[in-house]
Amino acid sequence: MSDEACREKSRREFLKILGGCAAAVTFPGLYGTVAQGQATASRPNVLMIVADDLNDWVGCLGGHLQARTPNIDRLAQRGVLFDNAHAAAPICNASRASFLTGLRPSTSGIYDNDQPLRSYLPNVVTMPQHFMANGYRTMGAGKFFHHVDPGSWQEYFPSKALFKHRPTEPFPPHVPLCKLSGIDEESDFGPLQVADEEMGDGKIARWAAEVLGRKYERPFFLGIGMVRPHKPMYAPGKYFDEYPAKSVSLPVINLHDLDDLPPGGVNFARAFGPDGFRILQDGLPEAVAAYLAATTFVDAQIGIILDALDESPYGGNTIVIFWTDNGFHFGEKLHWAKKTLWDRSTHCPLIMVVPGLTTPGGRCTRTVSMMDVYPSLADICGLSPRSDLEGVNLKPLLQDPNATWDRPAVTTFMTNNHTVRSERWRYIRYSDGGEELYDHENDPHEHNNLAQVPGYEQIKTDLALWLPQVNMP
Repeated sequence: MSDEACREKSRREFLKILGGCAAAVTFPGLYGTVAQGQATASRPNVLMIVADDLNDWVGCLGGHLQARTPNIDRLAQRGVLFDNAHAAAPICNASRASFLTGLRPSTSGIYDNDQPLRSYLPNVVTMPQHFMANGYRTMGAGKFFHHVDPGSWQEYFPSKALFKHRPTEPFPPHVPLCKLSGIDEESDFGPLQVADEEMGDGKIARWAAEVLGRKYERPFFLGIGMVRPHKPMYAPGKYFDEYPAKSVSLPVINLHDLDDLPPGGVNFARAFGPDGFRILQDGLPEAVAAYLAATTFVDAQIGIILDALDESPYGGNTIVIFWTDNGFHFGEKLHWAKKTLWDRSTHCPLIMVVPGLTTPGGRCTRTVSMMDVYPSLADICGLSPRSDLEGVNLKPLLQDPNATWDRPAVTTFMTNNHTVRSERWRYIRYSDGGEELYDHENDPHEHNNLAQVPGYEQIKTDLALWLPQVNMP
């Protein structure tokens, strides 16, 4: 189901709970004495930027050697780049809900896009709400939550109103722009003859720059949600000029990649619609070029925000976090888009810059979860402790990226389908008991399933210990 369809289907339910969202800002019964804590000028600000559907095709991670992301790369040089960070869910809503509430999808029951956060977690204290309760001014823009959560923000661009939280986007006069017959608007891709500032992400970046130019008497939490490179993969034409489709490198694709998978894996691989099939069959080079162009476009908008931060009085006392909600397949595992438990769907960029704590140019190969950011920031910013967060504090790795770390990352998609990713191994168990095991040291593209090969039983047993014990329906 498309994001637009999900938003429309959820509209009535959202309207019913809107009043509850607005009333839930204080949560006096949950906070206790938390709201009494006053933020001081010495507390760091937080600037958090999330890109949508961006896999490891960024320069600093090297997922695609032609990707040009100079601004994301320069941010990575300021702090710690996590080489092996993974989303808690391989789909927008569930991933963002877990990141911003600190609860696993298997705990909250939020697995898919058509599940409004407040319908499932009416009293949960989101990350920005926790900062608000501790004296921070919370401001946001664009697609930060999958749908806007009004009670999390004191200011939002362009609006806290439901279905109006993203700026209007330019669209081509005729669809599909990609010239593949039968492709719908959401799956389309191609260049638009518009300026950066006419794009939704361009508007968001310029609003963020204006916000960073203001004066504040208390610390702020600024959450910026970029839409690209999420499809439709549109961007101004000058970015497409950087990636001629005839010269882009295509992913490594094994035509027999499904032969050794259990039924659960085959079902996930084949679970994409006719648009994806048509693109993989007839338009893959053009789609790869469009994704790279949209990525370089959003990187340019991130550059505007970073420049504004550097020119503001807050650059030396602002934590900067860059992350993405899930990855994206371009034919790997014979799959299109996301919604799988393989590395293409789960592996995402994560950069954390913490003045006074992180060493510039740090690189961490330890396996971490995006859910670990919430408890980490709460500790670093001196917020009141929370006992309900299921992530762990990354502070030891921020101080020393090579510190000992024995925790894998767990990703969940739909009920009781999980993957456990350690530095070397990926273990998958589906709800029907089917298993996959990959050795990333010798098989980085996950082509050879070792789950039924003798001699790997203990590895599977050890990794299975990390599977969630709670699986909400």
